[in-house]
Amino acid sequence: MSVSVPSFAKINLGLRIGALRPDGFHGLLTVYQTIALHDVIRVSVVRGSGIEIRCDDPRVPCDSTNTCYKSAERVVDALKTRGRVLIEIEKRLPVQGGLGGASGNAVVTLLALECALKKQLAGPERSRIAAEVGSDLPLFLIGGTVLGVGRGEEVNPLPDLPAIPCVIALPEIAVSTPKAFRDWDRLTPPAPSDRMLKFSREISAWLTALPEGGRRRSGVSAKAKSGGRAESLLLDLVRAGIENDFEKVVFPQYPELREVKRVLQVSGAQYASLSGSGSAVYGLFASREKAAAAANKLAKRGTKAMVTTTLTRRQYWKKLQNSD
Repeated sequence: MSVSVPSFAKINLGLRIGALRPDGFHGLLTVYQTIALHDVIRVSVVRGSGIEIRCDDPRVPCDSTNTCYKSAERVVDALKTRGRVLIEIEKRLPVQGGLGGASGNAVVTLLALECALKKQLAGPERSRIAAEVGSDLPLFLIGGTVLGVGRGEEVNPLPDLPAIPCVIALPEIAVSTPKAFRDWDRLTPPAPSDRMLKFSREISAWLTALPEGGRRRSGVSAKAKSGGRAESLLLDLVRAGIENDFEKVVFPQYPELREVKRVLQVSGAQYASLSGSGSAVYGLFASREKAAAAANKLAKRGTKAMVTTTLTRRQYWKKLQNSD
């Protein structure tokens, strides 16, 4: 049986880097948001044994280092099943772009393999496998707006933002996340625990303005017109002061990324940021028309840019479950 599933991307709505932990990872605090851009994963199970990865993109490893391979290996072991697993990856997202492409691919491989085998893992087992394979994987088991702590693998669903028009700028730059962390460590930021606490307060301030039961806890009325609710929430996000720490080390090395963010801002983005460690830079807009105009401006400057939208949790799972 063959199963084809879209593998969606994510952006980070702010990201704070904490102290280096004893296990070699940094403490992180971030808000993940799934978006509609995606790869496609096709999983087939045939007679035989082993796992095979196929991908036309030469930057994607097709051996046991691939996150899809690691995910499938653990699923096969946990379900105690037999067969040869073929995983075909149709890459549409950038490699090393900060959009969580490899992580999303691994989670979708898990879900598609369950479907192909007509067996299902328990929820805690899914979460365990996801966290073992990589830090960003567990968010794709939730979708929508998600709080990430620990090294990013401890996730909790947040009240969903509505679908918001988004521009994803894709400069032809590959940013190494391990190197970005090493560069961050060389900055030796003072009192990282205080910075994490500050970001926690920023997120809390932002969440107090999110709608609850159709009303805003901040007491500010949302606009009734289509797009008004999204626009007011974006303004709340800006007022909260949420930022991505990676910009402090990535932008000095790649000033063209800082310029992309500037273009998005002057083009009307109500919030713009590097996603993860980059190189993707995104902007959130009050309307699709404004987003399209910003994307055109970037394209004229030679930067690939795509107009998309954020995905709520319901939209995310509906699209996954309606796949072939």
